[in-house]
Amino acid sequence: MSKKWLVRYSEIFLKSDPVRRQWERVLMNNIRQVMPDLKIQSERGRIWLNGDVRPDLLKNIFGIVSFSEVEHVPHEESLEDSLIEYCRSHGIEQAKTFALRIKRVGRHGFSSNDKAIELGDVVRKAFPHLKVNLAAPDKEIHVEIRQDECYLYDTVIKGVGGLPLGVEGTLVALVSGGIDSPVAAWMMMKRGCRIVPIFVALDTFLDETVLARAKRVVEVLRKYQPDIQLRVIHDPYLAAAKKELIRNRQEKYTCLFCKRRMYRIAEKVAQEVGAKGIVNGESLGQVASQTLDNLVVLSDAATIPVYRPLIGFDKADAIVLAREIGTYDESTSRATGCKAVPKGPSTKAHLTEILEMERNMEATKMPLPVG
Repeated sequence: MSKKWLVRYSEIFLKSDPVRRQWERVLMNNIRQVMPDLKIQSERGRIWLNGDVRPDLLKNIFGIVSFSEVEHVPHEESLEDSLIEYCRSHGIEQAKTFALRIKRVGRHGFSSNDKAIELGDVVRKAFPHLKVNLAAPDKEIHVEIRQDECYLYDTVIKGVGGLPLGVEGTLVALVSGGIDSPVAAWMMMKRGCRIVPIFVALDTFLDETVLARAKRVVEVLRKYQPDIQLRVIHDPYLAAAKKELIRNRQEKYTCLFCKRRMYRIAEKVAQEVGAKGIVNGESLGQVASQTLDNLVVLSDAATIPVYRPLIGFDKADAIVLAREIGTYDESTSRATGCKAVPKGPSTKAHLTEILEMERNMEATKMPLPVG
């Protein structure tokens, strides 16, 4: 017997053969990016790894549902003898109950159930103290028979799932460093989107603690997208716009003007990098700028799609996922808030009014900054 690793995927399997093969290649390249010395092979529904596999890296690669270290039994070897050797070396003698899980691929003169009964009798003969318990066994042994080859394993490690990173293209992510925006970016990563995160530094209103937090959060996301780089864009627009809003007694619209500007900056970056849209952490009704009325005003500022994967989440939902993916601790680390937020922000702005205000503001004529 020899050891190798079995990698499983799910949604890729459902695609047409040309798409499946293409996405398999993307997934294998993503594996090579973090473990370049592995030998990788594929067949329909499975990817095989030989070499120094690191499970801690493998479990964060999008597209992988689960994986196992397996013992390969070539067709010329006895499956029964190999199974007994495997059971003995993997602690079955300490168990009281066991179950065999059989999976077959290819044409055989037996059913999976037939083979389970046959091999189960072999195991019980070798270890007479064992009893079969299919519902909740102390020890579970998997036997995968693929044509004339067999594979034995006793552990299934859960992967992150989703689609291989990059198969759906690229999105620009507005990242603040708080709880929601990195979770939203991660959700789109899981659906196959490579992320270009940007942080719009609002001169005079955000200090270095906020930027430092955003950088730390993006570093957490690096374990899911190794080449991720935060782009920091400094923009003096809001300082000029806020002065005009205060002078015109329209300060309640500050956040809307700010976020419309961010949308435009994100769209410019998207044009530069060939991204197909913008993703952010907006959730319906969570703050004043995220009411249905105000989201209409914000969406108007972009001519490319704006994706809001958290739109139906409440804060507790986002926190659960932030903890799961590892961004929560950094997102809740100490940082000052935005000093531009007005005391009474507008919750029901009208697009026609906002557009008229922008036409009359000198600040609106300021060029978009270069990232």
